[in-house]
Amino acid sequence: MVNSQPSRIEKLCKDKGMKMTGQRRTIARVLSASKDHPDVEELMKRTLLQDPKISIATVYRTVRLFEEAGILERLDFGDGRARYEEASEDHHDHLIDINSDQVIEFHNEEIEALQEKIAHDLGYRLVGHKMELYGVPLNSKDTGKG
Repeated sequence: MVNSQPSRIEKLCKDKGMKMTGQRRTIARVLSASKDHPDVEELMKRTLLQDPKISIATVYRTVRLFEEAGILERLDFGDGRARYEEASEDHHDHLIDINSDQVIEFHNEEIEALQEKIAHDLGYRLVGHKMELYGVPLNSKDTGKG
């Protein structure tokens, strides 16, 4: 059963005046439903479950279009894959489990204040940043891949 309610990303596209084809709508819904940070290949797998006629080229073009419109944010966690998340005005950082590739979003006021202080102490006003932490679970015997 197809949900007739527009997804968050569909609403953003409409707000920006973008034409929403059926395939774009499907991709937008799959992205909005994602609880993780999929790369294009993973997005393609999920989209094919909804519409087996969508091509990988359509997925790439749509992701690029959404990124250029500021609807999606491209993330690079050093694993050679561009991943995507819905662009948000709510700032957050990422902790990447290098054993499982799980990405955990977090926000910490102490870290934010410290970054502001560091920039100020160096004579700058902070206008943006992104932070990515890489780790392994404390209970893991493995110290990381490789």
